[in-house]
Amino acid sequence: MECSWKTVVLLVCASLGVQYTAIRTLRDSLSGPCQGAYRCRSRFYQDSRWRGSCTEDNWLPLESPQTHILLFATTRSGSSFTGQILNQHPDIFYVFEPLYHVQQAFTNSSSRIRRVLDRRALLGAYRDLLLNLYTCDLHFMENYIRPEPQKHLTLSLFHRSSSLALCSPPVCVDGVQTSAAPQETWCSKKCGALNLTLATMSCQSKQHVAIKTVRIPEVGDLRTLTEDPRLNLKIIHLVRDPRAILASRIVAFSDQFRAWKIWNATGRQPRYVDLTQITSTCKDMAASVATGLQRPGWLRGRYLLVRYEDLAFNPEDKAAEILRFAGLEMDPRVKTWIVRNTNGNISSASDWNDWYSTTRDSRATAESWRSRLSFDIIQTVQNLCNDTLALLGYKPVHSVEQLRNLSQNLVEARTF
Repeated sequence: MECSWKTVVLLVCASLGVQYTAIRTLRDSLSGPCQGAYRCRSRFYQDSRWRGSCTEDNWLPLESPQTHILLFATTRSGSSFTGQILNQHPDIFYVFEPLYHVQQAFTNSSSRIRRVLDRRALLGAYRDLLLNLYTCDLHFMENYIRPEPQKHLTLSLFHRSSSLALCSPPVCVDGVQTSAAPQETWCSKKCGALNLTLATMSCQSKQHVAIKTVRIPEVGDLRTLTEDPRLNLKIIHLVRDPRAILASRIVAFSDQFRAWKIWNATGRQPRYVDLTQITSTCKDMAASVATGLQRPGWLRGRYLLVRYEDLAFNPEDKAAEILRFAGLEMDPRVKTWIVRNTNGNISSASDWNDWYSTTRDSRATAESWRSRLSFDIIQTVQNLCNDTLALLGYKPVHSVEQLRNLSQNLVEARTF
């Protein structure tokens, strides 16, 4: 009997119409010991096809010795840089933004289906994929990757090159682990299509599985995963000064933030500027930090708050703290990567427009917003996000002179 997965879309008809309520994963045709508190240990054949034999000897308890790490952040908060600290550690299987594929699948659904999708359904699909990836079922990604993988092979995994594990043996025979910054085209050219069966094998060989995401709004949305007995989830909550986040988004997402860009260049606020593009970020960030610092039972021992600025100013010390939280020691490869990637030159426009670049002068990057944003915009963000700034220890500025004077530190010394 073979183990297979399918995605079942449950539609509940209510008096007000059809509501999309959940996406669930169900096992097909399982009986006896294959049900309940066990998962199938795969057997791999030479044709690289996934085949699971559901004999009693081939099942493992769902309780896993692995540690599962989630780098939880928002866009342009330094998460790509921080994620590479995890990626460079040899004991970590790291996946970069796999939830991108879920978001794309929902966005590309038909207009009729899209109208009935709600936040709860999308979050359910996100959690579903995270659970399957943490238990090393990378084949579950096939439900979302487009074009759909054939024989478990795909060229379409989002930013595969950001994962050393997916660009080195056994996944890529010709791959060589390197501490250099990942190059997006290198991996696919060197390794060819990603074999999800070999990726599953690589995942199973590691003691830690780490995933980076910027697509989950609040830490409370992760509660069901922290309480799942199959997981040992550790959440690294990365935050950044909202003023810096906005400055980075204006550059990286120039179309979506065109009104802000015009405002920054002309000094005149367009009537159609969307203030929620920063207020929603501040609201979600503050809510998550408040929850994390309250230390509820489901988060106790599972939550670490990291300010990007602290990491940028003291990268090696903060990286060691992050790894200790995950149950790991600092590794020479991580140290080498930090040295090579925190003293870069980011003065050119092309560097600023590399959305996921991790090579930079980390201290200069952390404070670059002070020379890039107009004082008018800074004042607006400070008024809109005052509570968030205060909660995280980011000091407001009250004049252009104070804003441009980089000798004045705007980050309070805090221990969270």
